[in-house]
Amino acid sequence: MARVLLIIDIQNDYFAGGAYPLVGSDAAAEAAARAIAAFREAGDAVLHVQHVWDAPDAVFMRPGTEGVEIHEAVRPLDGEPVLQKAEPNAFLGTDLAERLAQLTPDELVVAGMMTSMCVDSTVRAAAERGFAVRVLYDACAAPDLEFGGQRVPGAAVHTAFIAALADGFAAVSSVDVYLAGV
Repeated sequence: MARVLLIIDIQNDYFAGGAYPLVGSDAAAEAAARAIAAFREAGDAVLHVQHVWDAPDAVFMRPGTEGVEIHEAVRPLDGEPVLQKAEPNAFLGTDLAERLAQLTPDELVVAGMMTSMCVDSTVRAAAERGFAVRVLYDACAAPDLEFGGQRVPGAAVHTAFIAALADGFAAVSSVDVYLAGV
């Protein structure tokens, strides 16, 4: 079975000391690193996505900052593609669709940040393009959010978005369960 691992926006700004730390980013990066190691060992493709927010009002992922850099736990190897994007959906403004067309994966496996934004948007877009998608839920992280005067803890945000993706857009599993089954 041909697989591609898509690592979305695991960048320094999402960790402690960064401009927009997420809930559970360290554990998610460690889980993503295990998936990356397994894909590399199997000879399967690993694609990295890096969000770059090049706007005067950007509060994180700004070009030229340490925060925009891909986190050391998941740093690409020489030769592994890094697609830069400016939108939540990694298909917009990148050659992701063309790369996947060349790789012809039976399964697109996704890990990354933020569950509630770029992971969600990219997974839905991939499913709508006909890809069989799997989300490695413990290799994703989300922020605390607020709506209607209520604070929504990051863990609840993450769970809600993973549950929604599992309801028709993607298969969902932990990294360890997924790797044990392949």
